[in-house]
Amino acid sequence: MSSIPHGNVPAYLNPDSIRRGLSRRKTLDQVFVLVGLILMLACLGILAVLFLDLVIDGSQRFGWDFFTNFPSRRAERAGILGAWVGTSLIMLVTAFCAVPVGVAAAIYLEEYAPKNWFTAIIEINVTNLAGVPSIVYGLLALGLFVYQFGLGQSIAAAGLTLALLILPIVIVATRESIRAVPKSIREAAYGLGATRWEVTKDHVLPYSTGGILTGMILGLSRAIGETAPIITIGALSFIAFLPSSPFTSEFPFISFQWLNDPFTAMPIQMFNWVSRPDQAFQANAAAAGAILLAMTLLMNAVAIWIRYRFRKKINW
Repeated sequence: MSSIPHGNVPAYLNPDSIRRGLSRRKTLDQVFVLVGLILMLACLGILAVLFLDLVIDGSQRFGWDFFTNFPSRRAERAGILGAWVGTSLIMLVTAFCAVPVGVAAAIYLEEYAPKNWFTAIIEINVTNLAGVPSIVYGLLALGLFVYQFGLGQSIAAAGLTLALLILPIVIVATRESIRAVPKSIREAAYGLGATRWEVTKDHVLPYSTGGILTGMILGLSRAIGETAPIITIGALSFIAFLPSSPFTSEFPFISFQWLNDPFTAMPIQMFNWVSRPDQAFQANAAAAGAILLAMTLLMNAVAIWIRYRFRKKINW
């Protein structure tokens, strides 16, 4: 092979040109990282300012009475007891319905379903459903759960509505997490004689638990603040009673009567207070908004802790 004479070396092979190109790319990388960091800090700063503003505006209402009182026509006596209990029960139904169904659907589509035109249509529809406006889910639930199934304006109807809303998010996030597991792990398990379910249960799911919980966090964080779907199915804006207790003193010590009870939620209560001209009710709405954000952060913190425990177990 003939060598290129020193004087005829192309410009792109010149060592000085290569060094200048690498230096320029490193500089661009550093600029990109710096710009991204500045934008992230700016967004976090805006969120912190807004949250602090809510806390300051509602600071006079933070107290035990605010958590234990029902809504009232007098702002100083109004509370969020019915709202935060209703929100908690709705989130319980939503998580219980959406997470198992979403994870099971993602496992089937990624590990079991044949790759044909039918599954391609399902995948496209699932992806598109993640961007459908929430009011559409409310109208669907009004016709299906409230009228067709006869659930009425109940906690069960609200939980199922929000479960439908976040189901595409859980499916997409779970599929991406399962897809990220290296194929070599599956091949090694198959080589040792494991069945497809054993590979999925003992290898794929443990390694993808972090992504599954991330999808659950994103879905529940969206559901807890949704207003349009539960307004559409008939959530009450003023409620002076609590749903039935899930626990009883008689066998089997568990009751599901609360699923059929009327409800309200934190976003509905906030909307009711914000629509009033009295500044005292505006302070109540600000306090409720800060508490709703705190509930969201607490829910996310629990999910992140569970995800950390799973990852630590896998690392061992």
